[in-house]
Amino acid sequence: MVKNRKLSKAISDVGWGKFVNFIDYKLKQKNGELVEIDRFFPSSKTCSCCGHVLDELSLDIREWDCPNCHAHHDRDENAALNIRNEGIRILTEGGGNPVFADGGCVSPPASKSKGHRSVNSEAYTDPIMAV
Repeated sequence: MVKNRKLSKAISDVGWGKFVNFIDYKLKQKNGELVEIDRFFPSSKTCSCCGHVLDELSLDIREWDCPNCHAHHDRDENAALNIRNEGIRILTEGGGNPVFADGGCVSPPASKSKGHRSVNSEAYTDPIMAV
């Protein structure tokens, strides 16, 4: 279904929304909190050691050296550290934004279009059949 050019984005958005909804549910069971990181946060291009942000970093570059502090970074490990640190920063500053997948906007904030909305991912349950 994702190969259909007209529907692929909507189908992918629904899948991502269900995934986020499931993680949020599991975190709530353990008294955790899901924190939203801006989707355009430059996690791969930011040095996790000194905070320097590269102007450009193409997707084919998997490892890079910071021009400021000369630290060597694996792109994915560096991004994971930056996302973790950004989540901790948001929580400690009290500006946490819990993510709710149902009905959330999935387009960039600067977009001139109205954006796509995620679909309600909660399954229907028959009250008679529920235990």
